[in-house]
Amino acid sequence: MTERDDAPPRPDRVRAIAEARHRERGPLMPVLHAVQDELGYIDEADVAVIADVLNLAVAEVHGVVTFYKDFRRAPAGRTVVRICRAEACQAVGAEALAAHAKAGLGLEFGQTAPDGSVTLDEVFCLGNCALGPSVQVDGTLHGRVGDARFDALIGGVR
Repeated sequence: MTERDDAPPRPDRVRAIAEARHRERGPLMPVLHAVQDELGYIDEADVAVIADVLNLAVAEVHGVVTFYKDFRRAPAGRTVVRICRAEACQAVGAEALAAHAKAGLGLEFGQTAPDGSVTLDEVFCLGNCALGPSVQVDGTLHGRVGDARFDALIGGVR
């Protein structure tokens, strides 16, 4: 997820990722996911490389990257916290939990702490509707999260 000292330069790695998938049907999304999975985010310069390999307009690739919230345009924090704000979770306290999380972390949704320790994101379904409010911390899903449980989940983050 982070570049190593011996890794190829980022543009070369992005090009290799795109070239490996360019023959897939509808390759843009798989390429973007692969770049983000390997390099952590989609850099502005990556967009032009991907567009070139896939023979797409830079504006088209940029539009996809900016439309979907799952694509990061900057590195995420060491810990990524995602709070579900879909209707089922809202009905059982997700809005209050979101306010608590933002106040406790000192962040708004989509922000990363200046020290890089944590990123706070909102999502509109984690597929855990029966156990809301739901929170995902570094890819691990947690259900029935209230303020105290949230604090315990992120206790060692900062």
